[in-house]
Amino acid sequence: MAILLILASCGFLFLGAELLVRGGSSLALKLGLTPLVIGLTVVAYGTSTPELLVSLKSAFAGRSDIAIGNVVGSNIFNIAVILGISAMVYPIKTNLQVLKWDAPVVLLATLLTPLTFLDGVVSATEGAVLLTLAVAYTIWAVRMAKRDEKLGHEAHVDVPEIRLKRSPLGDLVKIAGGMAVLMLASRLLVDNAVFVAKTFGLSDTVIGLTIIAAGTSMPELATSLVAACRGQSDIALGNVLGSSLFNLFFVLGGAAVISPISTSGLQAFDVYALIGVTTLMVPFLITGQRVNRFEGGILFASYIAYVVVMWPK
Repeated sequence: MAILLILASCGFLFLGAELLVRGGSSLALKLGLTPLVIGLTVVAYGTSTPELLVSLKSAFAGRSDIAIGNVVGSNIFNIAVILGISAMVYPIKTNLQVLKWDAPVVLLATLLTPLTFLDGVVSATEGAVLLTLAVAYTIWAVRMAKRDEKLGHEAHVDVPEIRLKRSPLGDLVKIAGGMAVLMLASRLLVDNAVFVAKTFGLSDTVIGLTIIAAGTSMPELATSLVAACRGQSDIALGNVLGSSLFNLFFVLGGAAVISPISTSGLQAFDVYALIGVTTLMVPFLITGQRVNRFEGGILFASYIAYVVVMWPK
């Protein structure tokens, strides 16, 4: 029953994120924001809300291992599984913006954020710094995208179809409903994952790195797969990179501000796996300016290898 509830909670996380993104996007457009800005803020943050709420719930409950495992595991899942499968469905083309800025920033963040793990805890101060970086990066990304638009470069963003004739009240209902579903689903996921962990003798960290990480990444997986099937490489790739940064800066930072996050449950192997798949992604993006099906298969295989090696430990 607990496993069925975990699967159900993953579906509810996707539903809640979808309601939140659609309601937020529609309201933002009516308030005068452009689709570009909405795609880089409301949609990008909305699809990562499950990770944020699950980590916040875990931090409130004093379960740091789940909170940190969710962040590290989600990023490994994003790059190795979501990008890997998306590339196998349709080769993911890249562009100068990604090669020059986005990918290096994600790699740099992945190399620097684990420095906060060295003393065994991510403190509230370190969390505040990460939150500041999240806000700074978002402002910078919006400005760069607007600059590229002025220069005539096409900017692809993921914004759902919006009907402007609908009342703003309907948008607020969607936002409130989405948040309510997300909060309920995050509690359902964490509580039942902890039960499964105790039943099978697994650590909270392992559950966070695998089951919870995969569950909270369902919105990103769905978004990137749909984009890949439509040949919208910019959206599929941007979703993965944006979510990875959001997890490192906003999710980890927010959880640490709520309650200092112990990293004692993480193994060095988990951090090396995170750095490894991120580093592996960069040359794939550079060579031929695309991630082809074979490279996507390598990324996906790296996740299988990670789970096989990590799980017994």
